[in-house]
Order: sequence, then structure tokens, then C-alpha cells
Amino acid sequence: MKRLTIGLLAHVDAGKTTFAEQLLYHTNSIRSRGRVDHKDAFLDSHDIERERGITVFADQAVMDYKGDVFYLIDTPGHVDFSAEMERAIQVLDYAIVIVSAVEGVQGHTETVWQLLRKHRVPTFFFINKTDRIGADAVRTEADIRRHLTGDVCSITESFVDGIVSEALREVMAERDESLLEAFLEGKDDQSFWRHAFMEMVRESRLFPCACGSALQDTGIIQFLDQLHLLTTMTYDETAPFGGRIYKIRHDANGVRLTFIKALSGCLKVREQLGYENGGIRYEEKITRILLFNGFRTQPVEQVSAGDLFAVAGLSSAEVGQGLGLYADKLSYESEPTLQAKVQFDDSLHVQQVLGKFRMLNAEDPTLNVFWEESLQEIHIRVMGLIQLEVLVHVVKERFGFDISFSKPEILYKETIQSAVTGYGHFEPLRHYAEVHLLLEPGERGSGIQFASVCHPDDLGYNYQNLIRAHLYEREHHGLLSGKPVTDMKITLLRGGAHNEHTHGGDFREAAFRALRQGLEKANNLLLEPYYDFKIKVGINEMGRVMSDIRRATGTFEPPQTKDNHAVITGRVPVSTFMNYSSELASFTHGRGSIRCMFSGYDRCHNADEVIERIGYLKESDPLYTSSSIFCAKGAGYSVPWDEAEAKMHLL
Repeated sequence: MKRLTIGLLAHVDAGKTTFAEQLLYHTNSIRSRGRVDHKDAFLDSHDIERERGITVFADQAVMDYKGDVFYLIDTPGHVDFSAEMERAIQVLDYAIVIVSAVEGVQGHTETVWQLLRKHRVPTFFFINKTDRIGADAVRTEADIRRHLTGDVCSITESFVDGIVSEALREVMAERDESLLEAFLEGKDDQSFWRHAFMEMVRESRLFPCACGSALQDTGIIQFLDQLHLLTTMTYDETAPFGGRIYKIRHDANGVRLTFIKALSGCLKVREQLGYENGGIRYEEKITRILLFNGFRTQPVEQVSAGDLFAVAGLSSAEVGQGLGLYADKLSYESEPTLQAKVQFDDSLHVQQVLGKFRMLNAEDPTLNVFWEESLQEIHIRVMGLIQLEVLVHVVKERFGFDISFSKPEILYKETIQSAVTGYGHFEPLRHYAEVHLLLEPGERGSGIQFASVCHPDDLGYNYQNLIRAHLYEREHHGLLSGKPVTDMKITLLRGGAHNEHTHGGDFREAAFRALRQGLEKANNLLLEPYYDFKIKVGINEMGRVMSDIRRATGTFEPPQTKDNHAVITGRVPVSTFMNYSSELASFTHGRGSIRCMFSGYDRCHNADEVIERIGYLKESDPLYTSSSIFCAKGAGYSVPWDEAEAKMHLL
């Protein structure tokens, strides 16, 4: 028996949720098929999803088909919820990408495809809505071939009842030398060709493509048979338990549920499960194991490799965290580029609101909920305006109070352009710590990296690890705008402690002061988020688009033209292009298309203007100071950053 996790992915409105309803109906998981427009789809079980007619949360269902168990995850199709989609992608065994036979490959379809290739997920295509006026499955398959992959192969007629047709064998032979030899020899063993096809799909060397209409229930059963025959499970149930966390939710009573994909072995209720987070090792008991099928739950005593389930009992594990055999933690490509302030009624206590948002932050780490002490404000990060609207609804539905948000602003960051050494000393009475840090520019997108060349005879590993933990415990404010510092390598050069007077918090103070003192000496640089874009318009509109890109201080490659259309690709600041999709739709009368994908941070195009507008006062930041504290005559005194180096004890 196979136990596989299958993900459904698509551009919004491609018919993904309707397709899911048909799969669930034909596998007897549901008794009747719902519809998005009727607001009764099984996997769109949240009020906000039914009201808006879009998938917001990556919910799961269970399908049994011919002895196999498929865990089906219906992922969001809107770009604002890309992070939710990417978290699900990382536990998929196979993916099904739904493409509309009317609209073809759209902007978000390409984003989905790139993420699937990044995570090497074997993928099927289903060309949907073939019953609609203007639908053309052949044209859409050509669209997939042109914009996504040349290794797509139609299986609607070439793989029926498990029979690999002559045409499909030829496609396979073109991509494999041993299969070419078998093809030329006229080998006609269907078992051989079916197994070879299955392997090519699993290795992402071929991508099967079927077509039909989910709404009219055409092509669905055939596709289920093809999915059953062409998927395989490779998990080891005899190995020790290992898994990956892909989602965290809280139930109606506030109990934290951790959703896990089992990658090896078995897990039972009341077993201890080990994991590491933030340099701390945890061993926690599993108190419950639940299988989810939409909003229905089923408690079980044991799960095995391949299963998708939720557990209660893990208090500190995070999304992307490996468990048991899998100790690493995955990173995500989807990153918010906007920041907004949470607004709420004065009758609500700020700690109450902050506590609820920290629950939401555990469920979606990209929110980066943080408390701005100096302003007494809660700030969050989001992908777009629709995500903010959904959060308003979620907070009201789950926690019972109203909130709103300030107008979202671009999230800027800072880095350094030169290597410097920062010095920090913290020695009020009966405290002592000194830290020397080398700060060096890192590659774009590298974040904060830490290393140590400090000898353990000079500073024990326990203190070195403490310094590392403090440097990673929160984002650090840059000097230009107070925005997060990134793309920097921090190396611990030296550190000093006192046998009696050093406490853990002393190294926190010394490390932060060393970092800040180094930033005072560095050549600082303001960064802003950028999009990689791909715009498709008519030839007559190409000039207008290129002019708009230049006006937005973007760059682009020479346009590619074919027939009466042009494709323009390039890079542009998010701040100047975030609303361009509506402008493009207006002057192309809806015929143009645009794909914008976050491509990281780079030099801000209008840094002086942004710095002046933000008006950050580095001397007034309560969280940071670049001065050091020394002790004389039984009392501590402050030394400014530009004088502190001369007083360091370890120089």
C-alpha cells in the first residue's frame, strides 16, 4: 500500500478546488460535490474562503483509491498566500498543476512551477475547463511546453488503462539511451514500459499532462487511474522515526497542533520526540496524534512513513523543522515585502492582542510579528493587501475582537559595504563581558551568518554559543533607517568573562554593543526589495511597457516577439511596480499579463529620499546603543562608541 502526499497547485481561478471536489467524490471521501460559487466546497471550509471564493489555507483531505492512500493538499492560488503554498510544497511526494484551457499558463503558474522545480517535486499537469468557450487544450499544452517545460507529455490518449502507446514510448526513448535501444529493438513488454515511465515521472524527467473538465466531471476518473499507476513510494518504515513540520495551527481551545509529514519509521502516542531549535535540544512527549480530513479529525495511536498527520505535545518546534532523523530546518523563498501596524481599540490590552498575533506568527512565520517598544506598536509583515483583509477576518473569527491595519509600507533592509571590527564592553558593578566582532559584507540573500575564531582557552564554548544565540535571537536595527540588518557575516574574534561576575545577560549586552559599534564605523547601505517580472503584451503596447519600466527605474532584457505578441522580462523595485498590474490591465483591456516574483534585496534606488522620510534617530533607539559600559570606583559609566575601543581590556 502506498501512502503519498499529493499537492494541488494553480493560478487563482484555474478550477483547482473544483478538481479537488471531484477527486474526493470519486474516492468516496465525500458524498456530494461542492462548488466554489455555491460556497460549499469541502476543502474551502473557512468562512473567509467561502466568502471570497479563493483558497487561503493549505488544508488536507484523505483519499483511498485501489488500495493506495493519498493525502491531498489544496494549496492557495493567490500570490498573497505564496508562503502557505511553499510550506506545503516541501512535504509533497507529487504535485498536480491545474492550468485553464482558456487562459493558459498565467503569471502565478510560472511561480508555482519554479518552486516545484526548486524542491524537485515530480509533477503532473491537468488542463482544465476544456468545456468552456475559447478552450484549447492543444494550445495550452504548447503554452506549457513554451513557458514551463519541454518535457511535458500528453497522457490523455497515450496512457490509457496502463498501456504505454507507441508515441509515448518514442518520447521516452528520446530522453534515455537504454530506452532508445529497447524502442529500436521493438520491445513490447508493457510492464517494462510502464515501470520505465513511472521512474521517469518520479525523477522529474517527464511531466505527464491530462485534460478534461472538473466542473463537468470529464477526464477525472481516467486521471485518478493514471495517478495510481504512475506514482510510487520510497519511504523506509523500518528506520527510526523522522519527519518534517509543514504547518502549525491552534484548535478552538488554543491547543497547539503541529502538522508533520512522516519521512521514515513509525511514531506512537506517548513517545518522546527529539528536535533542535535555536541551538536548544528538546525532547517532548506526543500526547495525541490526529488524522485530518478537511475539518474532520480522527485520533490514532500510530502513524508510519508517508503519513500526514497532526500531533499535540510539541511546544517549540517551528514550520520547516526536521524531527528525529531529520535535524535540519528548511528555508523558504517566499518573503513578505510589506510592513503594517496593527490597529485596535483602546479597550483591548496590548499584551492580549500581541499574544494572539504571536499565535498567528507560529502558524505563519513570515508574519514576523514584533513589538516596537519605542512606539508601543505591533507590526507585521505581509505579501499583499488581500492578506491583510484576510487577517482582519481571521482575528475576528478566532479571537472575537476587531482590528485594522495602517497603510502597508515597503520593508527596507540595511547592510554594510566594508569590513569592520566592532567592540562591546559591559561592566556595571558585579557584571562583566567583552566581545569583539568582525563584521563583513555577505552575499545578497545570505542573511546573517555567524562564525567563531575565538579559542576556547580564551572564552569557553558555552559563552561562545551564548553570544551566537543572542545575535540570532532578533533582527538588529541598522543606523540609516532602523530597518533590519542583513547580508552580513559576523565572526567572533575574542571574548572575555569573569569567573564570579559574568552572567548570561552580560554577553547579550556586550554583543549588541559590539555589533552596533561596528555599524557606526562601517559604510552602510540601504536595501529595498526587487521583483523579477515577465510581461506579455501585444506588439503595439510593447513601447508603452518599456517606457513604464524605465520610469519605475527597472531594467529589462531585449523583448522577445512572436506573431503579434511581445514578452519582456527584467527586474524592478517593488516600491515602484507593486501596483502596475492594474495599470497594465487597464491599457491592454485585460489582454496583457504580468508575473512578478520576489527576487531578493538590492541597493535602494532612492535611498536618500527614503532615509529622510523615515527619519530614524539612532541615538534615540531604546533597544540599541553603540556605547560601552566600564567600571571605575565601584560604579559603571558609559563611554561613547568612538572612544570605547581604546579602553577595551582584551586589546
